[in-house]
Amino acid sequence: MASRPGLRGTVVRVQRPGSSISAPVSDPCAGPVFPVSWFRMSNQTRREELMIPTSIPTGRLLVLASLLTACATPPAPRGPAADPAPEAAAAAPAPEAAGPRIEWGLVMHGGAGTMSPESMTPEREAEYRATMERALRAGHAVLRDGGGSLDAVVAAIVILEDSPLFNAGRGAVFTAEGTNSHDASIMYGPTLGAGAVAGVGVVKNPILLARAVMEASPHVMLSGAGAETFAQEQGLEIVDPGYFYTERRWRALQRAKEAEAGGTGDGTGGAAGPLSSASKFGTVGVIALDREGRIAAGTSTGGMTNKKWGRIGDSPIIGAGTYADAECGISSTGWGEYFIRNVVAYDVCARMRYKGIPLARAAREVIMERLESQEPETGGIVALDGDGHVVMTFNTPGMYRGYIDADGEVRTAIYR
Repeated sequence: MASRPGLRGTVVRVQRPGSSISAPVSDPCAGPVFPVSWFRMSNQTRREELMIPTSIPTGRLLVLASLLTACATPPAPRGPAADPAPEAAAAAPAPEAAGPRIEWGLVMHGGAGTMSPESMTPEREAEYRATMERALRAGHAVLRDGGGSLDAVVAAIVILEDSPLFNAGRGAVFTAEGTNSHDASIMYGPTLGAGAVAGVGVVKNPILLARAVMEASPHVMLSGAGAETFAQEQGLEIVDPGYFYTERRWRALQRAKEAEAGGTGDGTGGAAGPLSSASKFGTVGVIALDREGRIAAGTSTGGMTNKKWGRIGDSPIIGAGTYADAECGISSTGWGEYFIRNVVAYDVCARMRYKGIPLARAAREVIMERLESQEPETGGIVALDGDGHVVMTFNTPGMYRGYIDADGEVRTAIYR
């Protein structure tokens, strides 16, 4: 129980039946007592709201509501006591760096991991940056011409899925069985509409299938053969599995199998044997904020190299790999099991809402503190909020990332 005096302007809401109130309605301004759980911050108005169970008799509820709204907020103390102690002021946390801000545009990632300048030729780095820019410009063209954030996200991710460079679509890694298994998800912030697919092997662009699940089915997630049947019914492009073969990814599988047989690696394969640290990472994701302030988010991946037993990571999991609402959009990349356990994408947005903190700080708390305390170098996120703040936070040596603003200016980066 907690005392909450001074409730002028409090919004009184009726909640579902629950415990009865024990507040003395005769003098609520002197310190009415309510369970702390009845209070929350309104996401839209930033006002404090008091939710009161409907088990309270109607007459008493009306009296209580009128008394609460009439309460005067106690005046602030005057004189020296009103000033915080110097040491308390010094201990106050510094404001979080806001980071870039755009009027409208997109932010993207192409996966987080152990990439370093020493491990990449200048030519290959230029390829990555050029493909990221092409994806961002494809999404930007949609927004520039008056299109919505959902169309922009899809346009950008299709470019990334069609590239053999990234672990999604054409460039997907191989499973332990030597096949490709794709996951993807998409979410539209204004409606909380969401769609996802997992374990598909013949759909050229999994992000298009995820969108079809959202818009043309009553479900949120489809998987395997059923998802592929649905894709055919929706007229999406179906390809021979050989379309996804790339020599680079095939060699990576062979190296992972050799490491597994030799008992080397970092142990992330569990009972199946170790996997190299690089095999845990690889995803593409895009967040868009359109001219109307609407946010959409999408993520697509081929998963882990040498994954077994139909393993599915965070990318198709709404709230873990992808999340968007009216004020926040997130796409995750990294070690999926940790992102699932910590519901990373949703947690970042929820911290903004419940704690009233900036997006950058929420991202830091989740990625750099919470995840890092459980396992170093787990991955990262890209994010946008409703005010256009761009966040690209990761705890790995690198993350393919970039954003484009309303003027069409592109910035890309790879290393920390």
